Amino acid sequence: MSPPTASNDPPPPVPSSTTATSPQWSPQTILSTLRHPPKPHPSSPLPFLHLLQRLKTTPREGWRRFGLNSGESIADHMYRMAILTLLIPPSLRTSLDTNKCTRLAIVHDMAEALVGDITPVDGVSKAEKRRREGETMTLLCEDLLGKYEGGQAGMEIKELWWEYEDDLTEEAHFVHDVDKIELLLQMVEYERDAEGRLDLGEFAWVAGRVTGGICRGWASEILKEREEFWKGEGRDVGEGGKVVGGGVDGTNGSAPPEALKKGLEEYYRKNEGRNGSADATAGQVNGAAPKS
Repeated sequence: MSPPTASNDPPPPVPSSTTATSPQWSPQTILSTLRHPPKPHPSSPLPFLHLLQRLKTTPREGWRRFGLNSGESIADHMYRMAILTLLIPPSLRTSLDTNKCTRLAIVHDMAEALVGDITPVDGVSKAEKRRREGETMTLLCEDLLGKYEGGQAGMEIKELWWEYEDDLTEEAHFVHDVDKIELLLQMVEYERDAEGRLDLGEFAWVAGRVTGGICRGWASEILKEREEFWKGEGRDVGEGGKVVGGGVDGTNGSAPPEALKKGLEEYYRKNEGRNGSADATAGQVNGAAPKS
């Protein structure tokens, strides 16, 4: 595979899986394809910053299955998530560190600069995804930032990333909800852009995974907005978010295959065993009623 010919060219596709005869994925798998790979252990943050440019040019993969090949990048997704954290209402600001939420939002997908946007249909287990992303964060934060100003910034970024990954704090719970809200917003926007020719209802069920009250309210509002859009197109939204009847691209009115549905559930399931019964606590902090 030919490497990019210029620094702003799109990155090469990221290998999403390995076979029994292929070597195990590592960050070097991708670095070896770069025309200008970063030198390890620099004293300047510039190699780190140059590598993050890939977040601006790497697309979010889930949409590409629906022919949206020029859609949002990973950086686009994280930017609006960060903006969403700035909209935390005053009633929650005594319970949530809003600055922490914003920092979590802008680092939570940082590892995808090398790992790529692994989706539930890529055949990569959650454990393997976690391994790849953890190794990438070590490279970014220790190998590339370890000698910059004593490595403090790199350690802070890495700790923020693990805080989100392990979902152990109220701020991490909130930003996980925000991740889903941003997805739902984009779903509706792509459907609108397609003027009723594209059904992305496969993603609508994610609204049911939102736990916090303020974000549940946003999710409900987005789904209502979507129903109104499709009603204006002379169509109804049925069970599971599907547009009733055929005649549109996407799900074509049929439920996701069982394998895909299972993958989606695994992808969005919280890290059981790490946060235990944290859902109830997170819901209360984010404005939801306690679970019975």
